[in-house]
Amino acid sequence: MDSSTPARPHPSTLGQATKIGLNSFRVTKVPSNAVYQFDVMVNSGNEKRGLIEKIWQSKAVTQALGSGWIFDGNKLAWSMKPIDREIRINIDLDAEQGRQVRPGGKENKHRVMIRQTNHVGFSVLLSYLDKKASFDNTGLEAINFLDHLLREYPRMRFTAIKRNFFAKGQKTFDLGSCVEAFKGVYQSLRIGHAGKTQAYLTINVDVANGTFWKALPLTLAIVQLTGRRDINDVIADLQMRKEKSRTYTDLKKLRRVRVLAQHRNKKTQGRPDEYVIERFVPQGARDHKFDKDGTVVSIYDYFMREYGIRLQYPDAPLVKMTKGKNTVLPLEVLSIKPNQRYAFKMDERQTSNMIKFAVTAPPERWSDVENGLNMLNWAADPVLRQFGVEVSRSKTVVDARVINPPVVRFGLGEAKPGTSGRWDLKGKKFLTPNTAPLKAWGVCVVPGRRGGKPDKTVVENFIKEFVKVYKMHGGKVDNPNPTFTLAQGDDVGSWVTMTWNQAGNAANARPQMLVFILPDKDSTTYGRIKRSAECRYGVVSQCMQYAHVMKCQGQYISNVCMKLNAKLGGSTGRAVGQKSGGPTGLFTVPTVIFGADVSHSAPGGQTPSMAALTCSMDKLGIRYAAACETNGFRVEMITTDNINSMMKPMLQAWVQNVGGGKFPSRIIYFRDGVSEGQYQHVLQQEVHDMKALLKTADPNLNIPFIVVVGSKRHHIRFFPEQGKGDRNGNPLPGTLVETGVTHPFENDFYLCSHAAIKGTARPMHYHVLLNEVGMSNEELHMIIYEHCYQYIRATTPVSQHPAIYYAHIASNRAIPHDPKWSGSSDGAQTVASRPRSGSQSGSQGKSGGSSSGAPADIEKLLPMPTQGSIQSAMWYI
Repeated sequence: MDSSTPARPHPSTLGQATKIGLNSFRVTKVPSNAVYQFDVMVNSGNEKRGLIEKIWQSKAVTQALGSGWIFDGNKLAWSMKPIDREIRINIDLDAEQGRQVRPGGKENKHRVMIRQTNHVGFSVLLSYLDKKASFDNTGLEAINFLDHLLREYPRMRFTAIKRNFFAKGQKTFDLGSCVEAFKGVYQSLRIGHAGKTQAYLTINVDVANGTFWKALPLTLAIVQLTGRRDINDVIADLQMRKEKSRTYTDLKKLRRVRVLAQHRNKKTQGRPDEYVIERFVPQGARDHKFDKDGTVVSIYDYFMREYGIRLQYPDAPLVKMTKGKNTVLPLEVLSIKPNQRYAFKMDERQTSNMIKFAVTAPPERWSDVENGLNMLNWAADPVLRQFGVEVSRSKTVVDARVINPPVVRFGLGEAKPGTSGRWDLKGKKFLTPNTAPLKAWGVCVVPGRRGGKPDKTVVENFIKEFVKVYKMHGGKVDNPNPTFTLAQGDDVGSWVTMTWNQAGNAANARPQMLVFILPDKDSTTYGRIKRSAECRYGVVSQCMQYAHVMKCQGQYISNVCMKLNAKLGGSTGRAVGQKSGGPTGLFTVPTVIFGADVSHSAPGGQTPSMAALTCSMDKLGIRYAAACETNGFRVEMITTDNINSMMKPMLQAWVQNVGGGKFPSRIIYFRDGVSEGQYQHVLQQEVHDMKALLKTADPNLNIPFIVVVGSKRHHIRFFPEQGKGDRNGNPLPGTLVETGVTHPFENDFYLCSHAAIKGTARPMHYHVLLNEVGMSNEELHMIIYEHCYQYIRATTPVSQHPAIYYAHIASNRAIPHDPKWSGSSDGAQTVASRPRSGSQSGSQGKSGGSSSGAPADIEKLLPMPTQGSIQSAMWYI
C-alpha cells in the first residue's frame, strides 16, 4: 500500500442497508506452481506487432518452444518451464508459407532471442492481499501475467480489441455508412475485498459494444460509405472532381482495412487471398496497364484472359494493396473481411443509432453479461486449467447503503424527490434570482436555410410568456420588451454585433443577455454565436430552437429559465439534508471546491487538448465560475502555466466576494477522468502547482487539500436484488458500494447518485488521493451526494459531482474559442492577436507528452473581455 494514499476507513453507516449484485466474479485459485517470465526480442526489437505475432506463431518458434507459453504480443512471455540458456531461433516465413522470393526481392527471414529474466511472484501478491507485504513491482508483474493469461485463449477464438472479445456470426445492428455494431464481452482483472482485510482477485465482466466495418462486397461498401445511390454515381463523382472530391476523403477511411479476393480460387483451392488496402488509384482497369511476361496488358484484359472475369465497372478506381510493390486489384473482386474494427469518430446519425443499440435496461444487460460468461467459459479454458487458475461463475453480492435523499429547497417552495430522483418547478421561485434586473437585452431570430421566415407574432408571444414564467420563478425583469432583430446573410458575427448594438442602444447600457432563436441544431452556427458573444463582447447568450418557441410549453420555458437565471447570477435550488440546513450547508468551515477536466480530440484528430477548471463561487457550493485553456496536444496533466492563469483570478474572486477578504479554510479538488497510473501525477504536478500558487499570495499560507478523482470510465454496474431497486431494475439514487470491487486498503467507493432515465445506471467511481483535512468518509459522501441535487440546470440529481460536470461542459463549450476553430468566420479572432505559444505545444507538461503527427505549435484560446462579469459568470451552462 502506498503510504501517501489515505487508508480505507470504516464502512459507512449512512442511510439504509441494501444488497447489490455486481458484474464481478471472484478468482478462487491462482497458480501454485512456479511461472517464469522471459524477454522476447524479434530482430532488433523495433518490429511492428503484426509481424511479431506472425513470427511467434511460426512453425520454427512453436517447434523450438513447445506448448504452454503465454505471449503479450510484444516483448514478454511466460511459461512453467524454465530455460537455463538463451534461445535463438531463425525463421523464414517465405519458406514456411511455400513462397519463393523473386530475384532481387526482400527476404522474409527473422531471428528471435528469448531469455529468462525472473519468475512470477505469486507469493508476494498473496502476501499483499493478506496485508503482510507492500505492493511492489513483483506484485505488478504477477497481475500483468494473470491479465494476459485470461486473454490468451479468448484471443485465439475471437476478435480481440484490448480486453474486449467479439465472436463471429453475432447478431448485428446497422449504424449506417457501412458500419455495424454487435455485442461482445469485456473482462478485466481487479483487486477487490469483502470488508476488513479479506482481499482477493476478481474479474470484472461486462458487455462490450463494438463498431465494425460491414462484411460487404467492396463496391457496395463504398456506395454505403459515401452515401451515393450506386457505384456509377461514385465513379462519376470521382471522375468529375478528381482527388478533391469528398468521396475520396471518405475512401481514405478504408486504408489498412483487410479485404478478401476470390478470383484465384482455382489456384488457392477455394481459399480467398487476403490483402490490406493501401490506397485507391484514380485510374480505371482499362487504363491501368502492366508488363506481363514481356507483353503490356491492361487489368481489364488480364482478368478476362486469366480468370474469365469480365469487369462490370472498368472505370472504377483500382485498389493498391500493401502486399508487394505493384499489387493493384479491381474493386469488384474484393470484399471486406468480417470483424474489422471501425476506429473513426461516428457521425451524428451513427452515434444516435449506437445509443439505441448500446442502451439496455439492467435485466437485458445482465443477460448480455451471462452471454459473455458463456463466451469466456473459464471452466473449459485449457490455458487457465494448465496454469491452475479457477474463477467462480457466481456474481459478487455485497452489503451496500442507500443514502437518504435531501430535500431541494427553493426561494419559495421545496421538493421531496424521495427515491424517484425527480421533481418539478411548478409554483417554485429560484433560490436566488438574477443579481441585477434584466434591462438591456435583445432577441435575434435566424431564418431557416430555405428562406422560411419566422412569424414575428409567434416570437413576440413566446417572449411575453417567457418573461411571465421567469417572473413567476422569481426572476427580476425591468424591461419585458427586448429589441428584436432578424438575422441577415450568413455572417454569424454580424448577427451578434447587430443584436448587441441594438440592445445596448435601446437600453443605453451594456447588454446583459443576447437571445438567439435558431431554425435547427447546427453546431457550427451555435459555436460561432457563442464565440462572438463571449470573446468579442463578453456577454452571455441563450440559444433556443424555433420549433420550441412555436410550441411555447411551460415546462420548456421553466427549463430555459434555469439556464438564463444561472447566466445572470442566480441559482436554482439547494439540497437540505439532516445536517445541511444551515447557511453554509455541509461546509463547517469556509470551503472552496475546484473541479478539473482535460478533454482530447477524437482518434486521428489534430485539435489541442482542452483544460477546464471550475471554482465554487458561493458559500453553499452551488454556483461555479469556469476557465478554459489549450493544454498542449494529448497532455493529460494540466500545465503549470494553466494552473496559475486559471486558478488565480477565480480564487481572488472567491476571496473578495465570498470569503470576506480571507482565504478558505480548506480546498476540495475533484479531478475527472485520469487513469490509476496517473493518480500520483495529479498530486505531484497539479496539486503541487496549486499549493505553490497559494504560497505566492502568502508564504505562510497552508490550506489543507482534499483531492478526489472521479471516473465513469469503468465497467462496474450495480444489479440490486429483487425489489431493492427502481421499477427498471436500476439502483436507487444514493446507492453506495464500498466493498467487492473497491481497493482493499485505499479509500475509494462507487456512488450512484442519479436515477437512470434509460439503460443501466453507471455509478461514479471516486478515489480519495489526499485528505489533509481528516474529513470523514461519511461527510465526503454527503457532500458529493447532496451537491448532485444542486446542479443548476436540472430537476434531477446528476451522476457526478457538479464541479466535475461543469468542467466537462466548459471544456467542450470553449472549443470555438480556439483561434484555429474551423467554424471561425465571425471575426472574433480580431479581438486579440495573441502570439503563437511554443511553450504550449504537445511537448510541454511533465506527463502525457506529444504523439507523432502532433501540431508543431498550439495557440491559446481567445480571451474573454474583462469588462462586464462574464469571467465569473456561468457562461458555459
